[in-house]
Amino acid sequence: MAEWPTTVEALVAAQEALAEETPPPWRPTSEEPAVGACFVCFERGPSGPGRKGEPGWAGAAIVQRRHLLTTATVRGKAGAAYEPGLLALREGPLLEAAVRGLPGRPDALLVDATGRDHPRGAGLALHLGAVLDLPTVGVTHRPLLAAGEWPPDQRGATSPLTLGDTVVGCWLRTRRGTRPLAVHAGWRTDPATAVRVVTTTLRATRTPEPLRAARRVARDARAGRSS
Repeated sequence: MAEWPTTVEALVAAQEALAEETPPPWRPTSEEPAVGACFVCFERGPSGPGRKGEPGWAGAAIVQRRHLLTTATVRGKAGAAYEPGLLALREGPLLEAAVRGLPGRPDALLVDATGRDHPRGAGLALHLGAVLDLPTVGVTHRPLLAAGEWPPDQRGATSPLTLGDTVVGCWLRTRRGTRPLAVHAGWRTDPATAVRVVTTTLRATRTPEPLRAARRVARDARAGRSS
């Protein structure tokens, strides 16, 4: 896919096509894969869905063996206001640019977005992976459409997130006493692989370390603390 769709109609068609694709599944070949992540933030201001053209800063990072290897940031503009199921219009090109700005490629990429948990089965986490030709995993605070009971309150516990009769992700307890994260199957990953990848990146905090690093550099760039 050479370019990101720029209209709702084109994005819906692209998502429907991506949902039908069956790329070969990916599995980590190492106990400690190099895991990347990307995150975008927009200018500070009133809460709400934002607007097309507002300034945005995207950060990307790679972590291996829980150590930060490298980061990259880019500045751009939002492609649209936020609308559920159409996040790729708003963030896709910015996130792609940040990941391509990294001096190396991770084995897999964490994305602050859903994958198969989507009205058309192809959320931004999956879409970005197809564009970059990278295995991806979505990590969000809550599902988009999927449902499932929370797992037991112990680190590493999981429970399925289902959409209809299909398991599209898992709840994952990253810390005791905190809300679990929704971990989503993305491009070339299934729910079990997605959980495995996220688990390799966990420290003492709730958020996986690559996403923490990507979020930090994006916010630093917005604050003018990096180029």
